[in-house]
Amino acid sequence: MAKNKTTETEVSVVDFINSYVDNEQKKADSFRLIELMQEWSGFEPRMWGPTIIGFGSYHYKYTSGHEGDAPLLGFSPRKPEFSLYVYTPAKDNKHLLDNLGKFKMGKACIYMKKLSDIDIPTLEKLCKASIEYLNEHHECACREN
Repeated sequence: MAKNKTTETEVSVVDFINSYVDNEQKKADSFRLIELMQEWSGFEPRMWGPTIIGFGSYHYKYTSGHEGDAPLLGFSPRKPEFSLYVYTPAKDNKHLLDNLGKFKMGKACIYMKKLSDIDIPTLEKLCKASIEYLNEHHECACREN
């Protein structure tokens, strides 16, 4: 079975942002997202793989037998746009997307150009709903809070 490439690392989140992000607005948005996600999740930011900043963790196991750990919430300040790992298939999440702002939806993440494109209170609701969903459906570090 393939080993999961996206695992928690010891790399400094601040060092990653300062060396990887070359746009001042994206840097400011990254540090603001860290503040918000840390507040909403109750967890310190940690690097997951080479480019994902994650908060907390949960354990998943698919019917195929593949299993691993992933952050409860996370984002990556990729060159073209941010990837937000905050969406789960909870019943109210689709409705929340209507009020989120300017974004594109991928299979498992939300893409946005800048934080000002997004409605922050709606993002908070999405993040908290995702943590609640993961807590109900997976072995989750959020149960310890």
